Amino acid sequence: MPLVTSKQMLADAQKGGYAVGAFNVENMEMVKAVIAAATELQAPVMIQTTPSTAKYGTLETYFAIVEAEARKTSVPVCLHLDHGNSFELAVQAIRAGYTSIMIDGSALDLEKNTELSKRVADVARACGIPVEAELGKVGGKEDSLEAECDGCTDPIEARDFVKNTGIDSLAIGIGTAHGFYATAPVLDKERVSEIRKVVSVPLVLHGASGLSEEDVRECVERGICKVNFATELRAAYTDAVKKLFADSPNVFDPKKMGIVGMAAVKSLVKDRIKMCGADFKA
Repeated sequence: MPLVTSKQMLADAQKGGYAVGAFNVENMEMVKAVIAAATELQAPVMIQTTPSTAKYGTLETYFAIVEAEARKTSVPVCLHLDHGNSFELAVQAIRAGYTSIMIDGSALDLEKNTELSKRVADVARACGIPVEAELGKVGGKEDSLEAECDGCTDPIEARDFVKNTGIDSLAIGIGTAHGFYATAPVLDKERVSEIRKVVSVPLVLHGASGLSEEDVRECVERGICKVNFATELRAAYTDAVKKLFADSPNVFDPKKMGIVGMAAVKSLVKDRIKMCGADFKA
């Protein structure tokens, strides 16, 4: 089917008590793997690219790949700009055909974050494209963004931020971090419930790679409607290719690398879709 926006997808998740899996991709093979996993499990899915990925392959190229693959499946597929770092990039993504946008002003103070997020939301709304923004800081490193994991989102600030910006979904900080965890994180899961009481838009959890199934499921039960997975997909793809070279050092056909990489990513994505409770929700 044609690409869809995240608006109805996340509204359905909020109403149904599950979360949509949002998966960062780097190449055609990862796109194919994510959509194949979602198709087998009849799950709605969001495919994401970060600014550095877009710079590497261009927004237009990723749109063309995802749009072509989405038309082959019966499940809803949304193409989302993850951690958009400027107004200009957000506009470029909308023009390229992206059906969901994140503007990440979390490194700014509250006033400037509000101003930037509202500016993007106003333009996107006129184009029928929903916007995710972030309040509080998710620790670790994602693209060129790096933050200490000390910026848990304040519920009252979240309420006012959503009201003042007009955004469609909100990424919150509860102690998660981008990348893999050196030690098991201590999540402030009660904060999800507190924010959910005062914020009506769907809530988003970043930094889910490496979280336990128990942690993810509880966050979803408390109100998270979208869960982002990135680092572990890259690791799964790369580890599968490394194993191929270790077992068959004379391999030189890139297609064989893609085949093992796709299989690894597909398996992981299926597991994460089930973890979010999104299987058979399409």
